[in-house]
Amino acid sequence: MKYLTSLILISLSGCYSFKGISISPEINTFYVSAFQNVAANAPAGIEIQFTDGLIQRINNNSKLNYSDTDPDIEFDGSISSFRVSAVAPQQSGEQATTAFNRLTISAKINHINNINEDENWSQTFSFFEDFDSNTDLSGIQDDLIERIFEQMINDIFNKAFTNW
Repeated sequence: MKYLTSLILISLSGCYSFKGISISPEINTFYVSAFQNVAANAPAGIEIQFTDGLIQRINNNSKLNYSDTDPDIEFDGSISSFRVSAVAPQQSGEQATTAFNRLTISAKINHINNINEDENWSQTFSFFEDFDSNTDLSGIQDDLIERIFEQMINDIFNKAFTNW
């Protein structure tokens, strides 16, 4: 039994695991550059909200320390798309209308691993939320953005730290 326990401990010592993530032991710090907002029609400050959300997600769910001096891992990018589109067409008498609108946000992410360049990647992440077409977007926009960002940041975190 001692032998089996020792074997398991040795095999697990190669990486750090916390809440289902796996981070190489030589990775200790991260940095998130201020994201840029290059999306037409996006509200002011959306890039700050996204940057802060990503920093908080990594801080709260990993062993990594935030550092702007020689970080082991870096994230940068931009909010690249913010669009509302009509979905779920329906017939209303002789006029076609839509039952729902869809807010879609996309972000271009660059992940730089300064310890192992083979793990660098760039990818666009996108997510959407539907809302009733009779609802004024300005009244629910903040809530939709928060839910969309939560999913996108979760996807980015998983890609970076779980080899998703």
